[in-house]
Amino acid sequence: MATYAVGDIQGCLQPLKCLLREVDFAPDRDSLWLCGDLVNRGPESLETLRFLHAMRDSVVAVLGNHDLHLLALARSQRKPKPKDTLAPILGAPDRDELLGWLRHFKVVHHDPHLGYAMAHAGIPPIWSLAEALHHSAELEVVLRGEQLETFLANMYGNTPECWDENLAGPARWRVITNYFTRMRFCKADGQLELTSKNGPNHAPPGFAPWFKFPGPAIDEAKLLFGHWASLEGKTDHPRVFALDTGCVWGRQLSMLCLETQAMHRCDC
Repeated sequence: MATYAVGDIQGCLQPLKCLLREVDFAPDRDSLWLCGDLVNRGPESLETLRFLHAMRDSVVAVLGNHDLHLLALARSQRKPKPKDTLAPILGAPDRDELLGWLRHFKVVHHDPHLGYAMAHAGIPPIWSLAEALHHSAELEVVLRGEQLETFLANMYGNTPECWDENLAGPARWRVITNYFTRMRFCKADGQLELTSKNGPNHAPPGFAPWFKFPGPAIDEAKLLFGHWASLEGKTDHPRVFALDTGCVWGRQLSMLCLETQAMHRCDC
């Protein structure tokens, strides 16, 4: 029995199958953790969802920004972007079943036995693991409840830039969403910089990669995240694992065995 965590698939199903074959993955024996962004930009978003949904009892997934974008499109809260490849999902006869499954993904996942936590973009240095899980649960309630439309209609935007416990409603949901699904650079106090997508050596003045700050969550669990392809899988931190290695951009899909920390990669 083994547990594998895979980076941003983004509709690149064949590299995922390549990795699963390489490790002889068996759904009745092994578990697959997904770091979010299962869909979009790649060639087989619908097929990827169907493939993973078919073995959903062996899958643990967190939501990424592209997954949330799909939900917004499906609820007519956003118009498609030119590079979106989500139309086949939206027109599929089984779309409601697939999107209902997606809607119930976690935002942050933690396994205390294995000692790992996973969020699509990471966990900001201002929050302990318990606080991160609490705020994740806040969003999960909204995503699964009657406030979904309000959330999706107000999800996009770069403000508030920093956490404030007094925030409420859409502004509170949006900053939590940005921390967990869009964060790259921030300050020690949690202020976000959401426009820069370059590597860690090109941080905007006053900012640094979120995992460079001594946050409590890093001490409480080893952290898995995706989202940031320009890191090329490197954090230089023994407890932080970057799993987005740019598969959809023609580089590699990465998968980590959590028990052994063996990394497997497949060219895309």
